[in-house]
Amino acid sequence: MKTFLVALRATAVTLVLTGLCYPLLMTGLGQLLFPSAAKGSVVHTASGSPVGSALIGQSFSKPWYFQGRPSAAGNGYDPLASGGSNLGPSSAKLRERVVADATRLARENPQAPGPIPVELVTASASGLDPHISPRAATWQVPRVAAARGIAPERVKQVVDDHSEGRDLGFLGEPHVNVLLVNMALDRQFGVPGPTP
Repeated sequence: MKTFLVALRATAVTLVLTGLCYPLLMTGLGQLLFPSAAKGSVVHTASGSPVGSALIGQSFSKPWYFQGRPSAAGNGYDPLASGGSNLGPSSAKLRERVVADATRLARENPQAPGPIPVELVTASASGLDPHISPRAATWQVPRVAAARGIAPERVKQVVDDHSEGRDLGFLGEPHVNVLLVNMALDRQFGVPGPTP
């Protein structure tokens, strides 16, 4: 009985510490030190309406918006079904999808410089990556500029202004958040059509 009471106390203390105190402490520290990230990094329009999260990719199909990576999450960009397609390099289905995406991108971006950047035809492991490389954004500049009726240099400047370097100077790769750069285009040049 004594051993049982010791085990019961140890279980209760562990449960309170790891199931209650630790989560409350981490939540409080997150809210205090990183309030935006702790609340989901929600992005709002100038009027205050939420349009998404800076941490989760979205589908942009209008020609005046930059497009992100393809998504294999659920039916595409589904945060409740995050995950890759698990299709390997020998998969015929993956080849067909990549060829179809490359054909569409080449058709939609006839003035794009050079080959299609790889991340525009390959999904990320989560299927929800909100970023593309500065090269992938620059590759789309001629289409976005033509659709908006503005000089490519002006669109390129917006991309440059929203390009982020490596985290802490050495982690990851330089990147551009697709949602944030598209919102910056709308703020600076107006919305040419309905939001995607």
